[in-house]
Formats: sequence, C-alpha cells, structure tokens
Amino acid sequence: MVAFGIAYVLLDVRSPEEVLADLDKTVVLQNADGSELLKVIPPGGDRLFVPYDAIPAKLRDAIVATEDPTFWDNEGFDLTGLGRALVTGVGGGSGITQQYIKKSTGNEDATLARKFSELVLATKITQQQTKKEIFESYINIISFGRGTYGPASAMNAYFGRKLDDSMTWAEAAFLAGMIQSPSVHDPYASTHEHAMKRWSYVMNKLVTRGYLSQAEAVAMTYPEDAIQAPSETRAGRVTFEKYHLKQRVLAELEQVGYPLDRLRGGAMKVETTIDPRAQAEAEKVLKERLQGQPEHFRASLVAVEPGTGAIRAYNGGGWSVHDYAGTPYGTGSAFQPFTLAAGLERGINVDEPLKSPGKVDFLGETFEFQDQCGEAGKCTLREAIGRDARGPFVDLAKKLGADAVRDGARAAGIPEAVDGAVTLREKDGFLIGPGIAVGRYPLRPSDMAGAYATFAADGMRATPHLVSKIRDENGEIVWERPSDKAPAFKDDEALSRRIAGTVGQVLTSGLKDRPAALKTGDFQYNETDDNAGGWAVGYTPRLSTAVWVGSDEPRRMRDAAGEKLTGKTIPSDIWQRFMSGFHRGLPVKWPAPAQTVAPARPR
Repeated sequence: MVAFGIAYVLLDVRSPEEVLADLDKTVVLQNADGSELLKVIPPGGDRLFVPYDAIPAKLRDAIVATEDPTFWDNEGFDLTGLGRALVTGVGGGSGITQQYIKKSTGNEDATLARKFSELVLATKITQQQTKKEIFESYINIISFGRGTYGPASAMNAYFGRKLDDSMTWAEAAFLAGMIQSPSVHDPYASTHEHAMKRWSYVMNKLVTRGYLSQAEAVAMTYPEDAIQAPSETRAGRVTFEKYHLKQRVLAELEQVGYPLDRLRGGAMKVETTIDPRAQAEAEKVLKERLQGQPEHFRASLVAVEPGTGAIRAYNGGGWSVHDYAGTPYGTGSAFQPFTLAAGLERGINVDEPLKSPGKVDFLGETFEFQDQCGEAGKCTLREAIGRDARGPFVDLAKKLGADAVRDGARAAGIPEAVDGAVTLREKDGFLIGPGIAVGRYPLRPSDMAGAYATFAADGMRATPHLVSKIRDENGEIVWERPSDKAPAFKDDEALSRRIAGTVGQVLTSGLKDRPAALKTGDFQYNETDDNAGGWAVGYTPRLSTAVWVGSDEPRRMRDAAGEKLTGKTIPSDIWQRFMSGFHRGLPVKWPAPAQTVAPARPR
C-alpha cells in the first residue's frame, strides 16, 4: 500500500495529444548487413482526433464488448481478467484503461513492475477523468493498422468513408477486430478468410454482451466487398514486393511485443534477416522468368537459412497488395518428403522394392494411379520419389496413419496454425482426411522453405523469422531473437541427423555446379489433366528455397507455349536460376554421406 501511494503521487498519465505527437518518428527497417531496407514513415494526415460524441455508438459498443466488457463499471481494471492473466501467465488482463496507460507510456514489457505501475495509473486516471474522457483518449491513440491512428482515419483507410452514424454493425465489428493485432488481422496482410474469423469473434461478443440479438447477428455478413485494398504502394511509398515484406515484419514485431506505435514512440531501428543480394536476385529472377507468360501467372519465392530460420529472401510478387508468399496453396507431391520422414522415423527402408498399387483406399477415398514404377510394377521409395509416383506414398501414408504423417510434417517445421487456422486438417479444423496423403492441404511457401530447411540443417529445426534485433534511438539492443534450434524428430539429434541425411540423398539434385536436393510438386485443377499450380522446393546446406507458381483463382495453367504447368517447368527453372545466382562464387558444402538411415544407392 505504501508503494502504491508513492507511485500514485510520482507517476502521471500523458495526454493523447502528447502520445500522438511522439508518433511522428520514423521507424527504419534494416537488412541483415545493416543497410537500409525501407523506412516506415508516419502518414501526416492519418491521425484525426475524434471527440467522444462523434464516435458512432456501434463502434463504441463493438470495442467495449471485445476489449473490456466491464469498462463502464470497473475501477480502471477488470479483477477477473487480471487474476486469470496472473494465474495462467497468458494475456487477457488489460482492459481499455490499462491499454491506454500501456500505449501512453510506451512500456509494453511483460513484467510485474510494468503491471504494477499500470494498475496505479489506471486507478489514478479513473479517479481524475470520466469514462467518456478515458475512452476518447484511448480510441484516438490506438492503431487500426495501415498507419492509421483513431477511428476517422481507420474508417477512411478500410472503407473509404467519413466516420459518422451511417457506420454499420458489420463495419464496426471489423474495425473493433483490428485493434488486437492490426498487422495480422488486416485481410490484405493475411486473408479474408482469417479476417472473417476475427470479425465473427467480435460479432459473437456483441451477441454475448447483449448489444445484438442472435437473429440480428445471423442476418449480417462480413463486409468483404466494401473493404478497400491498401493504397501504400506504387504511387505511394513502396513497391508491392517491399509492401509484403514490410507487412510481414510488422506482424512479426507485434507478436513479440513491439507494435508499430511502440516502435515509433522510441524511434527504433529493426534489423531484419534479409540478405539484400538474395532479395535482389529473387526479384530479378521472378520478373525475368515470367516475362512473356500469360497475364494471370503469379509466383512467389521464400529462402530460409538452415539452422537459424533466418529468412534471407522474401518475394510475395509484384502484382498487387496480395502476398502470394504468405498465402497457403496445395503442395501436391512436394509434401512427400514429410511422409518419407515419418516413415524413416518408424524404421522403413527406402531401398526395399515395393509393388506400386494401382488403387489405394484411404480414409474413405479411393486413389487410382497409372503405373509409374516401370515395367515390373515395383519400385523403391527412393525411385518412387524421383518418378513422382504417388501410389507408394499414399500406400505408405495408409500404413503409417494420417496422424503419423501429420506429426512428421510438424516435426520438420510445418506450423500447427497459421493466422489462427489449424494446418494439415480439414476445414472443420479437427479431422485429418485422405488429402494429407497427396499434399491437398494448403501450406505457405514460407512454411515449406522453413520445413525443408530442417533437412538441410542435418535435422535441426528452427522457426523461420524476419526480425533479428530491435535497437532504440541510441543504438542499444532492446530485443534480440533467441535461438530455438533443436532436433526435429523425437528430440533425438542422432535420429534427426540420419533422417535428414536420407531425405537429402533420396531427393533429386537440382543444380549443375554443386549437390542440391530438390522436390517438385503439382496441384491438380479439379478432375482435369491440367494443374492449378506448381512447386519447386529444395536446398543446399546454405539455403532452403520454396517457389510457387499459380494464379489468383484456381484455373488451368498453360504457359506461353501452351504447355501444361508442372513443378518441373517454370517453378523448377525459377528455383534453379535463383539458387545458382545465390551460390555463385561460394564454395561447395554438403553433409557427409554417412548421415543416412539406410544405405544409399548412387544416383
């Protein structure tokens, strides 16, 4: 109580005008070598202060229902939420008043000292100001994403309209949902599917808190057609390629506790993992290889450093604000190395001759295959992966079980969830269906590059990331990413090394001047003989790279010469050109042949 009393006297809350004035500072994103990648410059006109009475009631209700349901009655904090946060160690303890304190002080560290001062100031401001004044201050300093602060600039950025009482419940729920993590929930940073889930969460809160009836909520739809694409490209400040990169970096910074307003308040510099030479090579190769191809062709490329998870190149495409490197797509046979890894973990022999099945019944679906294993109708898994024979791998998935196949991919590094959606599952988020056997479940190029990097790093897994360090305006490091490098399979380094060694030797070599492991894959368009997309994913010990080629909407993909798109055509060519350019002049490096699970046959 004495400490509380002293802190009450000494600590004070800054006004929203003072907080907004601090947001004039520029945040610099740097390449891994310290050179400038880009600047996040404050948008001068995007911080219009809105008085309480000018804030639409629907937006006020949506924010209170989502962020702090007891706001109008509590003493500056929610004891129930605070207790839950202290017991579980998980967020959820900060209501609107505490969030304002956090934003106004610029201190968002997860420490008891910060929480204590936050409680003191929340109590003090609640005694000195009305709830309307607190809410007015809060809503005007929070970020809604896209460089906006306050509801007026947010309404204009997302819906192209002035802020007034014509705002709909659907629009209010969308904007209220942005507050938690704007760089993640923006549909043009993630997907409309993800943003819709966040919107539905807010709508459910409005029903639960009594602001809307269930019937009213059911009658409303997510306002997809009304949401504008971001304008900060081309004629604005950055190219599409840099826009995607910036959005991914900002989303990652939010997840580690450094949202954009905190970075701006401290005029911080962010050191990314991007290698400017690799980034330039990726942009050059994609543009050159797709020049002259049909206009609907799209492509992306992500390159990850094995053993560290550092993303050295990230190209989401130069066509629009849609980030093709951060969008999940079906992987086809590019998923086979994960099924193989799951089998190796359970003792299968890649050189045992197997009869290639013409038909496999797996989890209620019948798969039929043409004979791709030669005249004898038999081939080893080593031969099958080189021939793109699906039968032996679907048969292997059936023997292992769907859970084991999923676990093999998870162990290699495929994340459990992306933007809140569980990966490697049916759309219900629970069942694992037969699609896992043929790479039907969509994954992002960044996921694939990161998981293949585990094989390149002798079985050591590390989370792919774009942020390395954060420095304050004096150059002092205030945050640095810790290493999470660990054995991928059963936490057993020797086993992980053997599995990775075998996978590396089984895959086809993709480069002329040095050993390299490469796997291609195709994603079939409906029941046709054409493909909707193609993959090329592979690695050397220095770099793991995933290339995807497809289009905005699923369709038959034929190149300029009328040839069917497969992973072995344009995707493979892009991969080879990029990897050759990156490795030019570097010495050859490859693991010793002894690092295998079973004796390897020369190829």
